[in-house]
Amino acid sequence: MRVLMWALLLMAGGSAATPAWADEAPALMLAGRYHDDIDPAAYWVSEKLDGVRAYWDGRRLLFRSGQRIAAPDWFVAALPLQPLDGELWLGRRRFERLSGIVRQQTPDDTAWHEVRYMLFDLPGAAGTFSERIVRMRAIVAAARVPWLQSVEQVRVADRAALQRRLATVLKAGGEGLMLHRADALWTAGRGEAVLKLTPWLDAEARVVAHVPGKGRLAGLLGALEVEAADGRRFRLGSGFTDAQRRSPPAVGTTVTYRYRELTAKGLPRFPRYLRVRDLP
Repeated sequence: MRVLMWALLLMAGGSAATPAWADEAPALMLAGRYHDDIDPAAYWVSEKLDGVRAYWDGRRLLFRSGQRIAAPDWFVAALPLQPLDGELWLGRRRFERLSGIVRQQTPDDTAWHEVRYMLFDLPGAAGTFSERIVRMRAIVAAARVPWLQSVEQVRVADRAALQRRLATVLKAGGEGLMLHRADALWTAGRGEAVLKLTPWLDAEARVVAHVPGKGRLAGLLGALEVEAADGRRFRLGSGFTDAQRRSPPAVGTTVTYRYRELTAKGLPRFPRYLRVRDLP
C-alpha cells in the first residue's frame, strides 16, 4: 500500500522527497510458475534475464531488500520521478561479473557503463500490462540514454509457439521465459498475472554451514548446508566454480538453487547452486 501511495503521489506531481519508509523492502509483483493448462495467448512473453532485480522509487535505485544500490549519479539522472521495476543486466551468462559491479559501495564508473537497466513494469501504475508496456517504451524514448531499455515483449499464439520460443532462448544461453498477463492490473504479491517458465524448478534457502571438500576439493568448499523456509536441511554440492569454492557465500546468506523435482520426503532432487539471492 505504501508503494502504491508513493507512486500515486509522484504521478500526481507530488514531492519527490524520499519517504521515511524507503529502506523497507518494496512491495513488488512476484512470479508464479507456468503450467501447461494456462493459455499463453493471454500473455506477453519475454526472456527471463539473469540479472539483479532493481526497483527505482523515483529517487533511488534499490535492491529487492530495500537497500540502496550505489549506482553512479549519471546512471540514475535520466530516470523519471516515477517508480520503475526492472533488471540490471550485462547479458547472458554474465551474472557473476554483474554482481561484482553492483555490490560495490563506491561505484566503478567504467564498469557501470556496461550495465543496462531493463524495465519490465511500472509499480503502482494504472492500466493493464499492455498499456504499461506503451508507457515504458515512452519512458525509454524520452530518456534517450543507452543504459535504459525496456524488455522485449512478444505475443505467442499457443503452447507450441511458447515452447519453440523457450527452446530458442535456452539454445542462445538464456534462462527461460517470463509471461505477463496482458489484461492484468498492477498488484503486489504472487499470482498468475506474472509467470516464469524454465526447464528447472528453483527456490531459495539460507546457508547454515560450510562442508569442507575432500580429494580434489581439499581446502575448498565441498558443499553448502542450507535450510529451506520449512526448516528442512540439505546440501548443495554442485554448481560452484573453483573461485566460489574458495570464497563461498557466508553463513546466513540466502542463495538460489535449482532442482528437478521434490522427493517423497519433500527434499529437492539433484539440487544445484545457482547464485546468491538478489543482492546484497
